Amino acid sequence: MTKKKSLLKEKTITMKELDSSFKFEVAKEPGGKNIKRCFSCGTCTVTCPVFSVNDKYNPRKIIRMILLGLREEVLKSDFIWLCSGCYSCYELCPRDVKITNLMIAVRNIAVREGNIPMPMKSIVDILQKFGRLLEVSEFENIVRLKKGIPELNPTIPEVKKVLKKTDIEKVIRNSDKDD
Repeated sequence: MTKKKSLLKEKTITMKELDSSFKFEVAKEPGGKNIKRCFSCGTCTVTCPVFSVNDKYNPRKIIRMILLGLREEVLKSDFIWLCSGCYSCYELCPRDVKITNLMIAVRNIAVREGNIPMPMKSIVDILQKFGRLLEVSEFENIVRLKKGIPELNPTIPEVKKVLKKTDIEKVIRNSDKDD
């Protein structure tokens, strides 16, 4: 009985909350062109290794939410960032939806709107400091030299230039204001 009660307390969505143009916006984004082909067969969800561990990430449900126009709910969610990029759904989809690419398209829209999860902000900070995701210290270079491997520069200035060109700092600052 309590299980039925919890199901009845789910959020009701009004027509004002739906954005019927959202699916077209996603379809225009690189990687999102086949979204309207999905007929909810569930192959993507059954083969998804992330879904088997965390049911918050359900590709079929995410696509359904996009098609229905639940723009805000999708773009501000954490679950769009859970795709591991394994391509099992990509290879098995009978409608060629290419879900891995679709998730990248949805993430790109989310980032443009300032919806960036905290781990991604940390990754950008590390990239700005070192130009890579791991700091290369003097110790690592000593070990490399002993093994006959060339030293690495502690930072990669080209990565900083790319990050500056993309204006990622501005996007992150704007997303921090929304929090």
